[in-house]
Amino acid sequence: MNRGFYTIMAAQFFSSLADNALLILAISVLASSQSPAWMTPMLKLFFVASYVLLAPFVGAFADELPKGRVMFITNLVKVVGCMMMFFNVHPLLAYAVVGFGAAAYSPAKYGILTELLPPEKLVVANGWIEGLTVLSIIFGTVLGGTLVSEQFAASITAMLPVNDLELSISLEVGLGVVMCSYLLAAAFNLKIPDTGARYAAQERNPFKLILDFSHCFMSLWKDRLGQISLAVTSLFWGAGATLQFIVLKWAEQALNMPLAKAAILQGVVAFGVAFGAMAAARLIPLKKSLAVMPLGFAMGIIVTLMTLAHSVELAYPLLVLVGALSGFFVVPMNALLQHRGHVIMSAGHSIAVQNFSENASILMMLALYALLIKLDFSVNTVIVLFGLFVAGIMWMVMRRHAANQREYDSMHLIGEKKHIDS
Repeated sequence: MNRGFYTIMAAQFFSSLADNALLILAISVLASSQSPAWMTPMLKLFFVASYVLLAPFVGAFADELPKGRVMFITNLVKVVGCMMMFFNVHPLLAYAVVGFGAAAYSPAKYGILTELLPPEKLVVANGWIEGLTVLSIIFGTVLGGTLVSEQFAASITAMLPVNDLELSISLEVGLGVVMCSYLLAAAFNLKIPDTGARYAAQERNPFKLILDFSHCFMSLWKDRLGQISLAVTSLFWGAGATLQFIVLKWAEQALNMPLAKAAILQGVVAFGVAFGAMAAARLIPLKKSLAVMPLGFAMGIIVTLMTLAHSVELAYPLLVLVGALSGFFVVPMNALLQHRGHVIMSAGHSIAVQNFSENASILMMLALYALLIKLDFSVNTVIVLFGLFVAGIMWMVMRRHAANQREYDSMHLIGEKKHIDS
């Protein structure tokens, strides 16, 4: 890997660290204002809505400018969102602005990998990126948990007893820490080298952009390998976003943990994902990426075992296992999807399609989770339904892949027969 790749990793780490710490701070603000429980998952829903709404446009934006410059601009948008929460704007709106920046950031972040590296290094690169992203989730959730803890609040209040703003001093300091992380990521963005990749002049008419995006969307979903990898990664990200909030609720009810400690359990899952991602990067080449799909089915079944864990000693290894299975099966599928997208269309456009599909899945699953919470379903019921849903979707995707393979083999045999006859 060259130096540019490591600069991208550093920028991604600090940007993702801030995203996850800010989520915990936003949850704390909602809790302190006694907002209804169903509003908590709406934070993530507002965050990812931009990925879906902006999908037709962010791919063209990512291909219009050097990717490092795009990442710098979009990180500054995240800073604006963080500042909005500092000035007491509602957390849902402020986090939606951060999501706006993240939606435009993502096609550049992943698209530059296909410009910078050959196809055979994409699995390894994705392993490093996903592993580091997950480490940033671990540190981000732990940092967020620390920033909302009573101990942190007490220490800050002791040093700064005067409170000029409506928010607590400790929360203001916490938002300042998050903002510094975004600015550090932006500084690394400026150091990302220009790969020299240039694309044809990008369309700026919004209607034509939507039509172009629709064509790219259909092309990737019609591709035999693209549709399978896209279905799996969409399921993974939808399940992962929902699991974040399930773990918080489960920790509160089954393990009697406050938010500051429950956030650490999110980090435990993330540690497992990092371990699985790095293992996949070492063991699974791009041509064997589809062989990991059964692990997704296994992950769904194992999630249901959370209902049997009523102590931290059981919760930790179980959550690490869930995370490891997730990381091991998603990294090869993500690399395959990036490769197919780069072959079929440009890097920015393919990542935009990927973001649209994955975040539409997040929106759907978070909306369902919020509905179940509003209907007062128990957390154990939600966990069982969630696990069976993930396992069921993975089983259908594996059957679809098997059917695609049979169709491909049949067409290949017919082609050989025609060649022999001729």
